Amino acid sequence: MKRVVITGAGAISPLGNDWSSVLGALRARRNAVRVIDDWAGIEGLNTRLGAPAAPFELPPHYNRKSMRSMGRVALLGTRSAELALADAGLLGHELVSSGRMGIAFGSSAGTPSAMGDFSRLFANKSIEGITANTYIKMMSHTAAVNMGVFLGLTGRIVTTSSACTSGSQGIGYAYEAIKSGAQVAMLAGGAEELDASEAAVFDTLFATSCRNEQPELTPRPFDAARDGLVLGEGACTLVLEELGHARARGATILAEVVGFGTNSDGRHVTQPEARTMAVAMQLALDDAGLPEQIGYVNAHGTATAPGDVAESAATHAVFGARMPISSLKSYMGHTLGACGALEAWMTVQMMREGWFAPTLNLDHVDPACAPLDYLVGEGRAIETDLVMSNNFAFGGINTSLVFRRWRD
Repeated sequence: MKRVVITGAGAISPLGNDWSSVLGALRARRNAVRVIDDWAGIEGLNTRLGAPAAPFELPPHYNRKSMRSMGRVALLGTRSAELALADAGLLGHELVSSGRMGIAFGSSAGTPSAMGDFSRLFANKSIEGITANTYIKMMSHTAAVNMGVFLGLTGRIVTTSSACTSGSQGIGYAYEAIKSGAQVAMLAGGAEELDASEAAVFDTLFATSCRNEQPELTPRPFDAARDGLVLGEGACTLVLEELGHARARGATILAEVVGFGTNSDGRHVTQPEARTMAVAMQLALDDAGLPEQIGYVNAHGTATAPGDVAESAATHAVFGARMPISSLKSYMGHTLGACGALEAWMTVQMMREGWFAPTLNLDHVDPACAPLDYLVGEGRAIETDLVMSNNFAFGGINTSLVFRRWRD
């Protein structure tokens, strides 16, 4: 089996689009949640909170022709992929179009406005507003295929439209493709655009935070006073590469991917199951095959009662009460299809820094949550060579990733 390393990363997030900006926000304990004024006029929508992606610039080659099949989610994904290739020193490299590099990337859905164009067909009995690219923008794999066309990739494309595990499954399946020898390198991750339609999904489940007058005080993962999640927006692409190839070209290595576990609850579409969450974590640990101890777990931590309670119980079942844990969603909201990739990237970077961010707004741990070492206050300096990042999605899809510090 091949060893797999991360040689590049590109991100667009509510906290910023480079590690320096993100780290600054984490250390300042500053979240990116704000009131979305446009949502105020939507009848029946209780939440008006969101965490939009930080502004980003597009180079001139992002023009009308190259972007005609892209909605915002595809644009976010494509730009993050280009930034990742540049970071890895592979932008314009022959590997990209050789067939030996592929894509494993996902989002919860395509661009919602394109779905609206098709919805009007049924309501108005007219195809007005539907163009040749409407479906391309709407389809769930729009980000992955637009990335492939824009960058000229000819390797395999694995599309991971699995809601909150889209990004982490993208990383996991990319890792497996390289580990097995099927590809030399992969672009891996996920993207999501912020839209009222996705907020409405969680609103109907009474799962959104409605602290509309206090955006800085929400979300509150694991806190007894939490009132639900806040949606965010962004994209993250990691360049995963076979170790020998990375070494041969003198690449900078950020970390090694050493474990991946994924399974499903097989019980309920929206009610998480602690037992199978724990199995997913154990699968990742077994895959890593390492005797060392995990030093930190990045939680999915959505700030919904069922999710927080089940996840904490699962983590406790695997690691006991000793485990340091925190949720980055307290800073940037739930970025859905992007969260698995953004959180994995930030977890790796925190490991490299030797400092891990606390969970914001965690004042009183919900007594229903299992006892863990919840990071609060100023965060914590932790020297560890192994970290885990977990995500859990609608449909009972569970993922766990293990990363190892690179010491060459």
